[in-house]
Amino acid sequence: MKNIKHTGLAVAATIALAFSATPALAATNAAAAASLPASVKSAGVITVGIDATYRPNEFKDAQGNVVGWEVDLFNGVAAKLGVKAKYVVATFDNIIPAIKGGKYDVGLSSFTDNKVREAQVDFANYYNAGTQWASQAGKSVNPDAACGLIVAVQTGTTEVDDVKAKSADCVKAGKKAIKVLPYDTQDQANAAVVLGRANALSADSPVTEDAVHQSKGKLQLAGAIYGTAPYGIAVNKGSSLAKAISLALTAMYKDGSYTAVLNKWGVTAGAVKVFGINGATA
Repeated sequence: MKNIKHTGLAVAATIALAFSATPALAATNAAAAASLPASVKSAGVITVGIDATYRPNEFKDAQGNVVGWEVDLFNGVAAKLGVKAKYVVATFDNIIPAIKGGKYDVGLSSFTDNKVREAQVDFANYYNAGTQWASQAGKSVNPDAACGLIVAVQTGTTEVDDVKAKSADCVKAGKKAIKVLPYDTQDQANAAVVLGRANALSADSPVTEDAVHQSKGKLQLAGAIYGTAPYGIAVNKGSSLAKAISLALTAMYKDGSYTAVLNKWGVTAGAVKVFGINGATA
């Protein structure tokens, strides 16, 4: 799952995209809107840092627009808050440092909520996802018996740490280590397996499942989903945005729009009914 490891404030060059809204979800929720920080409320815009390389969660369509089920979901959140969402594409590793530095109001990029990240930012939780591997079609790979294999992962994700931990267990048992093959984007990690540069890839369960589907028979799922944990929308530590987003998500669940988004994208397996804050420590 997506993780953040770097704490420096250097931020990669970003691409500002057009404002995005969801007209069908335009009804503002008074309680959620009232919790907005004054700066966001007065601007009428919420700036969202996003790494658009993680299909189907967030990615670019053929026209270069940022789309995905998380984008649809946050468009609904913004509508409930009575503001517009401005998406800014950035390298994943730099999103949380940029939030801390005040460049983005929120980070929406399949962040896994855990205690380490909660020391840097707060999270409004909205989904549960696990880790899923995939291999070339016809080539069986067992994540629990992967010693000596090459595994492609996206840099900065929790999958990097997970594969390294599995590798350490291999070495401890006197077996060959697992080679971690890191890539800047998930698309590159997927391609590495298709092209035979890696034996397997590891990513969030909805991402891996979509990669297999998009590969048109070149990839297959490897092993079962494991390590389920909550996704969180990241905001600055102590910001009232966490409460505002949580209330907006709750309103979306009550009116059915939360479920409608997940149904549209076929990712209902990780749906939740309670939208807490900092679920790793709550």
